[in-house]
Amino acid sequence: MIRIAHMVGHRPSPSAIALAVAATLMGCDVGPDYHQPETSVPVKWDNAQAGLPDNFPSPEWWNTFGSPELNGLIAEAQRGNTDVAAAAARVREADATAQVAGAPLLPWLEADTYVGPERQYNLTGHERHHVLYQGALQASYEIDFWGKNRSALNAALSRADASRFAQQVVWLSTSAGVANLYFQFLGLQDQLKVARDNLARAQHTLNDFMQEQRQGIIPELGVVQQQSVVASLVAAIPPLQQSLATTKSALAVLVGKLPESLVLGSGSLLDLRYPAIGQGVPSELLVRRPDVQEAEAKLKAANGDIRVARAAMLPSFDFSLTYGLTSMTLSPPQNTLPPLATYSFLQNITAPIFQGGLLKGQLEQSKAKYQEALVGDYRKAVLTAFGDVENALSAVRTTAAEEAAQRSHVSAAQRSSGMASESLRGGTGTVLDVLTSETTVYSAQDGLVQARLAHLQALVGLTQALGGGWKS
Repeated sequence: MIRIAHMVGHRPSPSAIALAVAATLMGCDVGPDYHQPETSVPVKWDNAQAGLPDNFPSPEWWNTFGSPELNGLIAEAQRGNTDVAAAAARVREADATAQVAGAPLLPWLEADTYVGPERQYNLTGHERHHVLYQGALQASYEIDFWGKNRSALNAALSRADASRFAQQVVWLSTSAGVANLYFQFLGLQDQLKVARDNLARAQHTLNDFMQEQRQGIIPELGVVQQQSVVASLVAAIPPLQQSLATTKSALAVLVGKLPESLVLGSGSLLDLRYPAIGQGVPSELLVRRPDVQEAEAKLKAANGDIRVARAAMLPSFDFSLTYGLTSMTLSPPQNTLPPLATYSFLQNITAPIFQGGLLKGQLEQSKAKYQEALVGDYRKAVLTAFGDVENALSAVRTTAAEEAAQRSHVSAAQRSSGMASESLRGGTGTVLDVLTSETTVYSAQDGLVQARLAHLQALVGLTQALGGGWKS
């Protein structure tokens, strides 16, 4: 670095004048200005569904399922989830960093005071000591000629924006996780109810078979087979109870509570409403997804870093003004000299000459980070967003069809089971027909619960893929 200082009252050196003129001729724009990258946007969704409204979910989309208990869990997660709290702390940290980055744009003022003894010796060895009183105010200001400090501030503000978008990503993921776990909890309760109801019916059939076997109506083999059915239904209940406890624990952690403190009612998936969630317009997705906005904010920050790196290769200009008072008390004799005012006004020009390729390396590093943010983050986030919506729309459609098919399956299985029982009592059916029909009913009812759960979770997935109703 070469530093040229101009003090008031002295003529500037030729080098200072030459550098100032050269800096003026070079202009103030270090570029490049940020421009939003062009992205390919689909004209329409491949999996768009007829009948769905062409709008985005509500910001409080969980209300559309009609579950007060779910609404309460979401509210608890807002207050107690640790990831949400950490994301909020990162936002405050980013705001403070931006405040630090903006400080060089303003003048700096410092005060300096000194009181204390001083001892001096002359060449003959005589000592002189006194008490020195000194106070000074110093103001300094750097002219942001190339926009370096402004670019650093803008980059920090963009990173603060990115932290806010990241906070929304965390919240969207958390709220979707709460909804999915709650639906899973209700689904497990429904599966337990199905298993217990079928166990009760199987036990009733077993009792009938045992009575009929004693009367010689059916063979002992039929009783043994029915006992096997009952045993299999009994064995199916403990794993469901374990899964229910595990799901409750995971849900408690997500809302920020101990598992023993989380109290849930005995609800059912049948108590929930299916909201009509539209797929929206593809071109609007880029401003509705917080992860895409986060990636673009990081891209803006990387662009600002390039401007800062370029400006660092150019001269800088700053002023420094110092004003103060100095006085001293001599001993002996004890007398105080009148205060002496001191001041200085310096005009500094600092220009890099040779730093071993440091500044050029920093510039190339900033450019590479911008390309990484462009390709690795922003464009990937855009492609992922469109892919998520397509997958979610497909999942909503297929799970709805699966649920409808399972509902028909349950209805047919129940009719078949009734007919098999009637046939057995009428003497035209067999025990095997009854056993098979009972197993089919249980399997169909359990499959219907799982299909209903999959459809609800697909609706949550679509909501999440569409940005959860969030607006930048």
